Amino acid sequence: MEKFIMRKKALCAMAHPDDCEFTCAGTLALLNQRGWEIIIATLTAGDCGSKRLNKIKISKIRKKEAIDSAKILDGNYFCLDEEDVFILYQKETLLKTIKLIRKVRPTIVFAPSPSDYMIDHEITSKLIQTACFAAGMPNIKTKDIEPFNTMPYLYYADPLEGIDKMGIPIEPSFVVNIDSTMEIKEKMLCCHESQRSWLKEYHKIDEYVLKMKQFARSRGELINCRYGEGFRMHLGHATPKENILKGVLTDFVHELD
Repeated sequence: MEKFIMRKKALCAMAHPDDCEFTCAGTLALLNQRGWEIIIATLTAGDCGSKRLNKIKISKIRKKEAIDSAKILDGNYFCLDEEDVFILYQKETLLKTIKLIRKVRPTIVFAPSPSDYMIDHEITSKLIQTACFAAGMPNIKTKDIEPFNTMPYLYYADPLEGIDKMGIPIEPSFVVNIDSTMEIKEKMLCCHESQRSWLKEYHKIDEYVLKMKQFARSRGELINCRYGEGFRMHLGHATPKENILKGVLTDFVHELD
């Protein structure tokens, strides 16, 4: 393992466009305000997120929305072009994910909760976990990209509504105060207009931003602020265990008992 070098670079790698905005855009905005480069990536383009448009058309729209959202933080967006609802833990997809980590070379990685309402999120979480661990292994070859020998700090965002598929609460280990960046988080989420329309049609919900704010308020209540985003840190064998996010965002990170 190479000597640790602090690269002010954070990667948010999720399953679908708008997952990042719902779960951790406020925290990304805080990092960006402190000089960090922000990269948003999704395994899919959300190609099943429309009743009217075919996969190619909705994918093009959603990628453009994700690019526009990332630009708000002067960031870049990457899509690995897996199929919505069909994300698999398999060699081909894992190699794509390892290649992403090697290309971006982040210090901090945000991933979906290992337990969530949708399997796409859970599989993405596993792929990101393995990719962070394996990105430095020289016997895993990725064309034209060298291994990345500094293992990133890995954080899991809250699941949707803070519960697993059984409805059991998933409690964060710490919450980030995003009062000062909620406006940015909302602006980023509003870039995803196609998903708002999709949820209204398919799930009969027309409260896209409202639902996001309601959950952020529930996390904020845990630390006596208006809005918050909750996280858990990956602390498995051989992974870095210092909460670097707390070091960078000292006044905003509040650990829970």
